[in-house]
Amino acid sequence: MKIFIQNQQDKVDVDEHISKIIEDSVANTLKIFLQEENFEVSVLIVDNNFIKELNRNYRNVNKETDVLSFPIFEFKNGQLQEDIVVVEDEIPLGDIVISIEKALQQAKEFGHSLEREVAYLTVHSVLHLLGFDHIEEDDRKVMRKYEEQILDSMGLTR
Repeated sequence: MKIFIQNQQDKVDVDEHISKIIEDSVANTLKIFLQEENFEVSVLIVDNNFIKELNRNYRNVNKETDVLSFPIFEFKNGQLQEDIVVVEDEIPLGDIVISIEKALQQAKEFGHSLEREVAYLTVHSVLHLLGFDHIEEDDRKVMRKYEEQILDSMGLTR
């Protein structure tokens, strides 16, 4: 499994510990649903201005958000919905964009650590890459169950 992390902002310090939290969050989420380990996920860490621009360009929502997911393949609740022809060693699942600035704001607002917020946003986004959503209440409950299960397994409970 390959996890690429790139920090493109300078407002919040992103050290090796935060990078490790992101890597662990991706890996712990994927191992629940995917038997193979030949997957690749890219994580881009940005500020509020950058993610606002992405949100406007890709979702027509002109405001900042905490995280965006850009899946490559179609999944539904962790199940691949299309055939994949493997031509490389690693299969790219998609890209995740996290506003670390927004994550810090939310961590303060919710009264928990930046580490927990970054882990939550990463798990949440990987679940989106795997076809989970939270528009309908039943789907939201399923997604929240997995989020809490994964965070608990990492020792990052509320």
